[in-house]
Amino acid sequence: MGEICFPWKCGAGATFDVAYRFLGESPWERLATLREKIPNVLFQMLFRGANAVGYKNYPDNVIREFIKESAQAGIDVFRIFDSLNWIQGMEVALDEVLRQGKVAEACICYTGDILDESREKYNLKYYVELAKELERRGAHMLAIKDMSSLLKPLAAHKLITALKNELSIPVHLHTHDTSGNGGATLMMAAMAGVDVVDAAFSSMAGLTSQPSLNSLVAALENSERDTGLPLEGLDEISAYWEAVRPVYKQFESDLKTGTTEIYYYEMPGGQYSNFKSQVESFGLGHRFQEVKSMYKKVNLMLGDIVKVTPSSKVVGDLAIFMVQNDLTPENVCEKGKAMDFPDSVVSYFEGMIGQPQGGFPEDLQKIVLKDKKAITCRPGELLPDEDFQAIKKYLDEKFDMDASGQQIMSYCMYPKVYEDYRTKLKKEGSLRRMGSDVFFHGINLEETCGVKIEEGKEMIIKMLEAKPANENGEREVVFQINGSIRSVTILDKTANTKASKESILVADPDNDLEVGANIPGTITKLLVSEGDEVTAGQPVAVIEAMKMESNILAKVGGVIDKIFVKEGNQLIANQLVVKIREEKGE
Repeated sequence: MGEICFPWKCGAGATFDVAYRFLGESPWERLATLREKIPNVLFQMLFRGANAVGYKNYPDNVIREFIKESAQAGIDVFRIFDSLNWIQGMEVALDEVLRQGKVAEACICYTGDILDESREKYNLKYYVELAKELERRGAHMLAIKDMSSLLKPLAAHKLITALKNELSIPVHLHTHDTSGNGGATLMMAAMAGVDVVDAAFSSMAGLTSQPSLNSLVAALENSERDTGLPLEGLDEISAYWEAVRPVYKQFESDLKTGTTEIYYYEMPGGQYSNFKSQVESFGLGHRFQEVKSMYKKVNLMLGDIVKVTPSSKVVGDLAIFMVQNDLTPENVCEKGKAMDFPDSVVSYFEGMIGQPQGGFPEDLQKIVLKDKKAITCRPGELLPDEDFQAIKKYLDEKFDMDASGQQIMSYCMYPKVYEDYRTKLKKEGSLRRMGSDVFFHGINLEETCGVKIEEGKEMIIKMLEAKPANENGEREVVFQINGSIRSVTILDKTANTKASKESILVADPDNDLEVGANIPGTITKLLVSEGDEVTAGQPVAVIEAMKMESNILAKVGGVIDKIFVKEGNQLIANQLVVKIREEKGE
């Protein structure tokens, strides 16, 4: 750690998804801007192996093409991992990174506790053998990804010492500070000879983030592992981010101090930050502690698996599902026979995420899959190649564009999210140059803000008036833009209008002919039309909440009498979706 390089993490599943889904911004444009402004720093992408930057397995040609596009766009280092530490799930990505001449940093996800000799599944031998195999396959560097802050300081010293003795490639440690022990973990790793560690500027560090860079640099000053970084400069940068951080306060977790409960739940830092919000979206906020306890139980039900996106999502989704349906590890196999499990859980047991260490629990797998068959090979061997030319033609025609390779890859990763982004972009234009404070919080009456359109061009906007909402909840809002008066009509979703007072129809739980939403969320797809015949257990719609998709099933057979929702509608739990009539159509 005497020589430092700064890989700038500018690509990952969360980065890619959030830019399109919530910011209305292209991650490719962001990368291009950063590459132009920062030409002499390595850029790093966190790559989920066969999951790329998504939440499922993609065809091999998508994995290869996405890496090729990312490499050409400016990514230098690809940190490749598999959510189950299944090397076959990493092999295509690793091969393509090597083919593109970029730095392949193969990654091992850390779970369990190598200091606990009673836990034999993920012991020191397991990690060392994995690391040696990844080096044999051509990895330039090895990363230890401690996403759940489980690597204790003494365990870090033991693990890094063993790896440095067995490997000839550099070793990189990534950990979080959820437990409060993150700084000590990095110090012990440094003493054991680790080559690179991840840390965050102090104003953005701690808790589910990384340990403090400033503190680590200060602690190592005048030692054999002195980083050579100037504390004064680091503190200056930290002060800048300290001023920026409050703008994003609404997105921070409720965690105020480090907690050792993370050693019990083994939940990744990123998931720990938003899990409460996900649980509350299902109307289970008052049972949050129960859901956390179920997360631990579900992990053991699954055989104690590595938990990182997307495998951590499987554990979280199943934990919520079990609490929501009053299931327990003891009764899930009996009661689950007639239940439709979350799509992520079904995909996991199908083998579409990969093969876990020790295999699948067969009794639970049978209940979840029903009549579906699981695979044991790499999913990419079975998935047909995507037709990039067909996707380009579809995008060009639907959005009147000349789709580039980057845009085609975006559609391959998140079809619906990308289509929503293009639709919003066409309607509202690009907002990527708007300041975060205005983007997230808007401006008040008589307040003025500047929005940079391009170099040398800026709009000065002042909000003059917001007229009362009409009966449809629409307001006329008057602005002054560079001295000219403009007005727009917008829908005020908080307005107390006649439309907002209309009662929401709720399905009668005792009437099997009324099909309600099994979770609160957004209807992403209607699978039936009025007049269609359906059978018991047939999906009638797909609903999504917090990236978790679930099918809404008909309880009985019959004919779709009426549909009460549209695609894109936000629903509460048990809101009426369709009504079925028992008599058959002619």
